[in-house]
Formats: sequence, structure tokens, C-alpha cells
Amino acid sequence: MNAEQQKSILAIALYAAFADGTKHDREREEIRRIAESLGGEAGAPELARLYQDVLLKRVSLEAATAGLTDPGERQLAYEMAVCVCDADGRQSEAEQRFLNELKALLKLDAGQAAAFERDADAIVELGEVAASGPVVAAQPNVSEAELDKSILNYALMNGALELLPQSWASMAIIPLQIKMVYGIGRAHGVSLDQGHIKEFIAAAGVGLTSQYLEQFGRKLLGGLLGKAAGKTFGKIGGAATGMAFSFATTYALGQLAKRYYAGGRAMNTAMLKETFQNLLGPAKQMQTQYLPQIREQAGTLDMGRVMAMVRGA
Repeated sequence: MNAEQQKSILAIALYAAFADGTKHDREREEIRRIAESLGGEAGAPELARLYQDVLLKRVSLEAATAGLTDPGERQLAYEMAVCVCDADGRQSEAEQRFLNELKALLKLDAGQAAAFERDADAIVELGEVAASGPVVAAQPNVSEAELDKSILNYALMNGALELLPQSWASMAIIPLQIKMVYGIGRAHGVSLDQGHIKEFIAAAGVGLTSQYLEQFGRKLLGGLLGKAAGKTFGKIGGAATGMAFSFATTYALGQLAKRYYAGGRAMNTAMLKETFQNLLGPAKQMQTQYLPQIREQAGTLDMGRVMAMVRGA
């Protein structure tokens, strides 16, 4: 996949991010930051400019789809768009209209598209139940050491998911983060609903849509994502260390939640964001140490195992 094809797929993903027209300014700013960050990597398209081009409609959706001629790349672009639309919950009517238009422009195989939509719907449903039901790792009076172990396990799982080439893999990261925060709250005697948890994650500066876009962009630019003749390619063992950034994000988010709920939820938004950033640096250093375990987990993951973990089975 060359730079122009990468640019086309990323443009489609950005269109998907803005499809519902209701993105909070905070989320738009995160998407812009990510575009600039990824655009600074060697061999990356000019993503900062692409972000502006999409936002100002200087690059049309028709032009972006026309840049993809391979059936596998067109399917990949659609899968990415579905994942972006699903990142913050069920699709709005505007997002559904966008995806229908995109599907028509890409001239996709109906069977392949429907099969992926079913997988994506299943993961969205998991996200809705993530903040409910039994939480094995977080019971009343759980020790700090047990909480730390639980947070590390979630971080390892999410790092492993990011190393998988399948499009559904990154979608499961957010439901697992929601479940982790829910469990930490329960351990401190706080009953949380999904809306509160999503707001907590956003207040820390971790946007839902923007986080998925960053995961996807790193995979695409790192060569882990790609399809040719309907086959997915990408080698887990050859993935760059920096690509496992979801390990660090999840670990820092878990440690932040532990402090927040242990302290009686006294932190304001500015303090949450500052504390998260302070925790993120050490967590990024940790991910290098745990890369062998992350790779080992990635080699054993499939959708059934991931879905069972989110359900708490």
C-alpha cells in the first residue's frame, strides 16, 4: 500500500469521525493533535493538511474512494469507517447515512460488508454491557496489589489487541477500558454507569473516537494493516515497539481511576488531565519492558476470547 492509498483510507476515516456532526470541540482538538502527531512519522502522508482538507471539504469523499482500486483496500477502508463511527457507541442516523453512501461509492461485496457489520455490532453491544455484571478482578476490600495486577492485565490485553491486524481488534480496546474503570470504581464502593465512565475517560484527555483513530493510524502507517485479494497481512513479531501505545494509555488510565476513586472523586477536569499525562510517561517506558508478554498474548487472541473477557466470562 503506497502513501496515496494510505492517504485515501485516512481521509475516509476522518470523514467517518465527523459524520455525525456533533463532535465536542475537545474531541475535534484531539483528532487534530493526532493527525499532526502521526503526520510527523517517517513516510506518513501530510496528515495535518489532510485533517484540514477533510474538515473544509477540500477533499471529497468521492475523490478519497476513487483513490482505492484494490477490493481488499476498499473493504479495509469501509471497516475502518465502521469502527470509527462505532468508537463512541451505537451509530447515529447521520453516521448510518454516511456509511451507506460510503458503501455505495466503494462498490463493496455485499456479503463481506455484512459479515464485518455483524462483528462490529457484536463488539458495540459488548461496550454497552462492559459496565455491568460481575467483575472478578475487583471485589469489595480488594487490595491495592490486586488492583495493580488487574490494571496490568488489562493493559497487556489492550497492547496485544493493537498488534493484531484484524479491523475489529482495536474496537475492543475501549470496552475493555470501560470495564477496567468500572471494576476499579466497584472496588472503592462506587457504582458507575457507562455514561459516567466515558465522561471520566474523556476528562482525562482520552477521546473515544480520537483514541481509535490513533490506534488505526499507527497500524496503517506501521504496515500492520493491509489487505490484498481479501487476505490480511502484517506480522505481529515485526511490529514496532511504539505501536503498542494502548498498553500505556490503558495502564495510565487504570492508575488514574484508582487514585480518583480512592480519593473520593475530588479531582477536577484539569487535575485529571494533568495527572493522566504524568502517569502516561512512566507507562510508556513500561510498555517496552512488557513487549514480550504483549506479543505472546497477541499470538493467542481471537474474537471469542476477547468477547469473553469483556463479558467477564
